[in-house]
Amino acid sequence: MVSPTYQEVAQRLRQAYDGPAIAPLRDALDPLDADGAYAIQAINTQWWQGKGRKIVGRKAGLTAKAVQKQLGVDQPDFGVLFDDMRVADGGFLDPARTLQPKAEAEVALILGQALPSPTTSAADVAAAVASVHAAIEIVDSRIANWAITFADTVADNGSSAFFVISEEGRPLAGLDLYTCGMVLEVDGTVASLGAGAACLGHPLNAAAWLASTLAARGQPLQAGDILLTGALGPMVALVPGQKITAKVGGLGSCSFTYAAG
Repeated sequence: MVSPTYQEVAQRLRQAYDGPAIAPLRDALDPLDADGAYAIQAINTQWWQGKGRKIVGRKAGLTAKAVQKQLGVDQPDFGVLFDDMRVADGGFLDPARTLQPKAEAEVALILGQALPSPTTSAADVAAAVASVHAAIEIVDSRIANWAITFADTVADNGSSAFFVISEEGRPLAGLDLYTCGMVLEVDGTVASLGAGAACLGHPLNAAAWLASTLAARGQPLQAGDILLTGALGPMVALVPGQKITAKVGGLGSCSFTYAAG
């Protein structure tokens, strides 16, 4: 049997955004085939840009060592953030726009300067940050039952869906993003706990990996880009009607309601 082309797999993933979710991509990708998976991601990124979607930043995923071990990899992955993925702080996300979503609390950075070096350090990122925000990433998978490998999630744009960042950001100076605590609440009840160190040892480490990786691929991060640096604690599956709030020490909070506005 002939394996499907990357173009065919990319189209399969795009069509799955409207449901139903599809089987894992084993017929086209080895579970650890990073090159093939990023090639498929790039095909869809270009396709969506052609449809008018605008890139506003990037997201790092698999920043927790336990999740990397689960998928058999030793590094994070990345996906693209488009303008229409942003949900207003305090706003609504219509459940009809998702398949099997989960929420996780993160630290978001907005860059004031570009990061063009493939050897970007955490200190380089710190010097380039314009503001720091509490964030919620709503991840989703076009792969049925979240039965993903590394290649599945990369091809599927890092299992991305939507994101929320706090309306007001804070300057990085004076913040402790290493020991800062995180609480993710569902309808006012604690659902997930974490800390900055859970994100690749420090959110700036994740951002430095992201900047270096993208620069090496000829797609450096630019001034104004939004960076989601990775989960600070366990994900929480969403149920319609819930209000989700992330509180991060030193950064304040952000929230959304999982319901039609």
